[in-house]
Amino acid sequence: MPTNLPPEYYEAEQNYRAAKTIQEKITTLEELISTIPKHKGTDKLRADFRRRLSKLKESSQAKKKVSRQSSAFYIDKEGAGQAILVGPTNVGKSALLTALTNATPEVSEAPFTTWVPTPGMMPIENIQVQLVDTPPLNPEFVEPLLFELIRRTDLILLVVDVQTNPVQQLEDSIAILEEHRIIPLHLKGQHPEEGRLAFIPTLILANKTDDQEMDELFQIFCELTEGDWSSLPVSATHQRNFDQLKSAVFERLNIIRIYSKAPGKEPDLEAPFVMKKGSTIEEFASKVHQDFIENLKAARVWGYGVFDGQLVSRDHVLHDEDIVELRT
Repeated sequence: MPTNLPPEYYEAEQNYRAAKTIQEKITTLEELISTIPKHKGTDKLRADFRRRLSKLKESSQAKKKVSRQSSAFYIDKEGAGQAILVGPTNVGKSALLTALTNATPEVSEAPFTTWVPTPGMMPIENIQVQLVDTPPLNPEFVEPLLFELIRRTDLILLVVDVQTNPVQQLEDSIAILEEHRIIPLHLKGQHPEEGRLAFIPTLILANKTDDQEMDELFQIFCELTEGDWSSLPVSATHQRNFDQLKSAVFERLNIIRIYSKAPGKEPDLEAPFVMKKGSTIEEFASKVHQDFIENLKAARVWGYGVFDGQLVSRDHVLHDEDIVELRT
């Protein structure tokens, strides 16, 4: 059966054959397909081009994935959540990472020591949270890939030096983040109906609050800041207020720990399942094993708002450190 192809087809075909990159081939092939009339005579031709287009798109996605994962600015999330240390130079981000995790970034009083992100794992009781040190936020230039990393994170820890104009450091850092459409979550109301914005929970760490005398500087900082910021005085040098820091991170990650208990056995309190607040028995069952979803007959809970071993329904909402026994 004749295909009866229009003149536009042959022009589009020439453009397709001249394309050099994968993206150019995808674009020109899509244009080529759009010029082919739809009837029985062109079914085979259109199917062949669609197969080629599908393979090109698969190849393009594979290359993007390899490129992204080979970048130092692409860091796979690990642990119960990811928190990223951001801020201007010389505020002590690397020192905090070293004091809080097993990572060993270069720590120096010289500015701009950190050039690429460095991850480490921070223990919080019986879970681990990924902490990432980052290059400084500099008004003159910041690697664009850094903002992609920040957009994917669960929590921003914005570090300022309480001894060196922390209010200005905060304002400058927030301005740079907002310029790249990254907004602290508590400021969401100031950006109504804005598209493509990333709203991320943010905690201010006033580093170098080394002693009680520096606490006065922190109080002044809190009084001078506007916008209802959540701030915490810490010291990387003296590991001051680290317990409060870890508690604040846990709270802002919006997570809970759930312990699994096999029938007739003691619960495993060393390896909790980490879930989002508001998770249900059914969601917990799916996390333990997909088979539990269909075969779950009963669930017992020890913990908040129930008596020990209480039978609960699939939609029962769990709380931090609940113990759950699933029966199939």
